[in-house]
Amino acid sequence: MRILGVDPGLNITGYGILDSEGDAVSIIEAGVIRTVTKAPMAERLRQIASEAESIIRQFKPEAVAVEELYSHYGHPKTAIIMGHARGVIFLKAAEADLSLYPYASTRIKKSLTGNGRASKRQMQLMITSTLGLREIPDPPDVADALAVALCHCRAMMHDYPGMTA
Repeated sequence: MRILGVDPGLNITGYGILDSEGDAVSIIEAGVIRTVTKAPMAERLRQIASEAESIIRQFKPEAVAVEELYSHYGHPKTAIIMGHARGVIFLKAAEADLSLYPYASTRIKKSLTGNGRASKRQMQLMITSTLGLREIPDPPDVADALAVALCHCRAMMHDYPGMTA
């Protein structure tokens, strides 16, 4: 199964594409969508939408895994902005008739490190080790996107035994 993991953000949206067959997971592509910070929000969302659509068209994932919004943000504006970027990803997944799976950040972290409160650095190191990467994914948004995709792979194997994610 091919999974697109997304770490949505207005400035930087991380993405990672994994192929999973049984216990074997391989990385196909990973990177970021960067928007022009001084551009109007509508233009930035259009850019995220356009690039997400291009990624979906090029790599043909079978599912999209996205980090859930935090309900405990100390800065509600941050949650609202992330929600805009997340909504664009949801729209592009729906337009491509892809199943979408949201995961809480604590579940993502726990599935990789065993600790739902792992730091960004711990997540980067675990992704590097688990996927056999030569370098630590940078910026951290790339590691976060790969982590949500890997979380989905593991969830599919655990929640639906016998199903290859």
